[in-house]
Amino acid sequence: MAKEKQHFVCGDCGADFGRWEGKCAACGGWNTLKSFNPGRGSGRKGGANSTMPRSEPIPLSQIANGGGARIQVAIGEFNRVLGGGLTPGSVSLIAGDPGIGKSTLLMEALASLAEALPVLYVSGEESPQQLKQRADRLGVQGDNFPVLMENRLEEVVRVVEETGPAVLVVDSVQTLASDDIPAAAGAVTQVRECAARLIAQAKHRNMAMFLVGHVTKEGQIAGPRVLEHMVDTVLYFEGERGHDYRILRAVKNRFGPANEIGVFEMRENGLVEVTNPSQLFLSERVQGAAGSVVFAGMEGTRPVLLEIQSLVAPSPLAQPRRTTLGWDSNRLAMLTAVLEKRLGLGLFSHDIFLNIAGGFRITETAADLAVAASLFASHRNISVDAGLVVIGEVGLAGEVRAVSHAITRIKEAAKLGFNRCLLPKKVFNNLPENLPIRTDPIASIEEMAELL
Repeated sequence: MAKEKQHFVCGDCGADFGRWEGKCAACGGWNTLKSFNPGRGSGRKGGANSTMPRSEPIPLSQIANGGGARIQVAIGEFNRVLGGGLTPGSVSLIAGDPGIGKSTLLMEALASLAEALPVLYVSGEESPQQLKQRADRLGVQGDNFPVLMENRLEEVVRVVEETGPAVLVVDSVQTLASDDIPAAAGAVTQVRECAARLIAQAKHRNMAMFLVGHVTKEGQIAGPRVLEHMVDTVLYFEGERGHDYRILRAVKNRFGPANEIGVFEMRENGLVEVTNPSQLFLSERVQGAAGSVVFAGMEGTRPVLLEIQSLVAPSPLAQPRRTTLGWDSNRLAMLTAVLEKRLGLGLFSHDIFLNIAGGFRITETAADLAVAASLFASHRNISVDAGLVVIGEVGLAGEVRAVSHAITRIKEAAKLGFNRCLLPKKVFNNLPENLPIRTDPIASIEEMAELL
């Protein structure tokens, strides 16, 4: 018998190689190539004797407009993140830390659709008895809620073809394995091929599908990186262990805005949506605390007000500590250097602790000015005005740069009772008159220090 040829596949991008190499030539990752044997029946090349159907190009003018109306889930925050509802034929990948509530969220969403649409919940990790226990805790009625405990891809496809669900949940894609691929479940080739066949079923049947994905210790989705390119929507379910709040964030969405968020609260009877996250994150704010500054942020199309807390204290160590929660540590180092250069605060000999209250994570640069104000106020032990909200990006020269969606941020702050806003001068020049809040324009860090 001829020896079967061995291949190597990159675990990050899914590129194929004929021999092992230390560095992937496609994505540049080191030590990411894994060995696998393609085996018989796994080849997908077409030829003269191929049974695959022929495809012909179609003019765009002859294609009917698509897919029908969106499916509304009875969870408003879920609909917001999806871009206004669930699109028929779409494939969504949801990932998050173990125990964060991915299965709970999907069971609640699927239960709200089960009365009007045929659904199917496929679990490769939990037994039907475990699913029943969760359903009882969530108050889910199971008359129209079929579940399937299966790890074999061929059986899942068979059941989907026989039952024809309009919405399918697969929990999780890393537990599926195909008989045609001689590799363990969770391997690069298994995850890629199983996802490809399920996505083909979803597109062919116009069936909405959710795939649950595991994450690595670095927080990335396990398996080949190509998996995120294959799906239509990539959702991350985030949350801190010490908090009851969960954030569903869209990092990719072909049917709506990316970086949209939905906020939930984990309770004994399941997840409860939070319709006003700004009020929630500011509910435990201590009035008059030095180093406490409110920032008006934007997450997708939603304005969110967050409390930024900092503690600056003299350090007994030769190398002072820099600790951040919910903020980029490199960004903190840059702002510390700018404050030291422009204001001469002596921060290089102080410990700095920065925290975004509520376990939230800020990624936009519009929070620079609020962080700088928080550090300055904590260092000088100044109590910032309780009705003040701060927005603005800070450059290396100490200048305050403009930010987007300023009017939306200001209106959200006024709605929650704030009466003053510190913002860049360039933004102030473009604002309409008669705003419901007092605005103080500044152009540099020095002006911010004078106003505080």
